[in-house]
Amino acid sequence: MSIYKALTIAGSDSGGGAGIQADLKTFQELGVYGMSVITAVTAQNTLGVQGVYPMSAEAIEQQLASIGEDLTPAALKTGMLFSGDIIRVVAAAIQKYKWEQVVVDPVMIAKGGASLLQQEAIDAMIRYLLPLADVITPNIPEAEALSGIAITDSMSRQEAAQRIHGYGCKQVMIKGGHEDNSEQATDLLYDGQSFTEFSSRRLVTRHTHGTGCTFAAAITSGLAQGLPMKAAFHLAKSFIQAAIAEPLNIGNGHGPTNHWAYRRGVSNDDVRINENVATPGAR
Repeated sequence: MSIYKALTIAGSDSGGGAGIQADLKTFQELGVYGMSVITAVTAQNTLGVQGVYPMSAEAIEQQLASIGEDLTPAALKTGMLFSGDIIRVVAAAIQKYKWEQVVVDPVMIAKGGASLLQQEAIDAMIRYLLPLADVITPNIPEAEALSGIAITDSMSRQEAAQRIHGYGCKQVMIKGGHEDNSEQATDLLYDGQSFTEFSSRRLVTRHTHGTGCTFAAAITSGLAQGLPMKAAFHLAKSFIQAAIAEPLNIGNGHGPTNHWAYRRGVSNDDVRINENVATPGAR
């Protein structure tokens, strides 16, 4: 029996809906053995973030070494990294231990608006981490911050994906959950040559805390099991659609997604894939 292993390098969410907790739940639900490196401890719940307490670079470096010297992950994801110093430590470990299949979820802002990534860390992410990434999964506000491009339509989203790809990552997946006035939630993938859209029915709910973490963790789970990149994206889209479709309805704010819905066979609609999407206005 093969044991697939995946690593999450992220912050702890005391409310259990995002961060390390969401990642490990997702790994478990998709049949992957999960490991973790905690970069920060947050005090948060569905109402917001009440405190952020970063780990020291030494503590993070030792956690990374403990994994690297004994339990080699088949894939890994990064989440909340908080500072440039932490990003540099993580990037150095990825290179030192030759870890592959790196999924970067550029966690920048919490649902309640709290900043989870220092401004100086954005430059460090672009310089040190993105050249090591197999895929980065920003939402629209994060893609705007990384690219410097205001995303207002299909063309600007493609331009932002191309700009981010130019930083050295192999593929860029800009999530469409923040789009307005759309019946479809459409994620755009750019692999350096062509665009592919992954669409599903938009579900209107306030219980979306941890969707970005969960989506990236599902991609990581698929890669850890040997799925090709697009198949891993399809798995992640189906997983998160099910998790949103059957909310847990807990908490008084932005509640968490339901991590066991996919395994229980919750109806999640077919994910539609549109490959080789033409650039708007192209002839």
